[in-house]
Amino acid sequence: MIIVRGAGDISTGTIHRLFRAGFPVLALETDHPSAIRRKVAFSEAVYDGTATVENVTAVRIGDAGQIGEKIAQGKLPLLIDPTGASIRQMKPDVVIDAILAKKNLGTTMDMAPLTIALGPGFEAGRDVHFVIETMRGHDLGRIISSGFAAANTGVPGIIGGYGAERVIHSPAAGIFRQHREIADEVLAGETIGTVETPAGEIPVDTVISGILRGIIRDGYPVPKGFKLADVDPRLDQRKNCFTISDKARCIAGSVLEVVCASRN
Repeated sequence: MIIVRGAGDISTGTIHRLFRAGFPVLALETDHPSAIRRKVAFSEAVYDGTATVENVTAVRIGDAGQIGEKIAQGKLPLLIDPTGASIRQMKPDVVIDAILAKKNLGTTMDMAPLTIALGPGFEAGRDVHFVIETMRGHDLGRIISSGFAAANTGVPGIIGGYGAERVIHSPAAGIFRQHREIADEVLAGETIGTVETPAGEIPVDTVISGILRGIIRDGYPVPKGFKLADVDPRLDQRKNCFTISDKARCIAGSVLEVVCASRN
């Protein structure tokens, strides 16, 4: 049994790879996940009951007793368990922290015979057995057995010549209202949503033109500066809105390598 904490778009790449490789996987999520790339995130099963990504379907379950049934049906069970309380009870063979919170939210090496963490916030050999590098560049997917992944820079990766301009953040604290859909073509300066505040609605505008690759769910409560959406400037890449990213696949391959090496 492999338990993966977190089921956002990067985590979904790892979950999908392990599941397709034949491993029994359980995904754990919060009760209010905030994925932007929602079309490729198993975390959407928290809201909708199911979420299908590249022919793998995640199903929200109410308790651990349903895990075997769903796996036997060829489904991926997803349990709401933000603290990971079920991990101690289930005694899995592998625990993977894929929350990508840039800090450790409670994963420890003694949770399983093999523990893996994605990205910064963990020390390999102390917090977990292995850390996987998640920063784009030459070391993306590098398996770290001692030490740390690269620190978070807060700067998005460059796509189509744009970095920070791609990502849209909330101008204020409030309730986000979605006006456009994932995969829509948008223009620079276009209003893709609003944030409802006590003082009124504040528009959320794009900076560049492109394809709306991701946008947070309608009605989600957001603090000021919260990531709301992501625009891909490559107009011919609409299909990418519905498939696992190259980054997620690279990280997933490294996780699968560690798991298989451990078994051997």
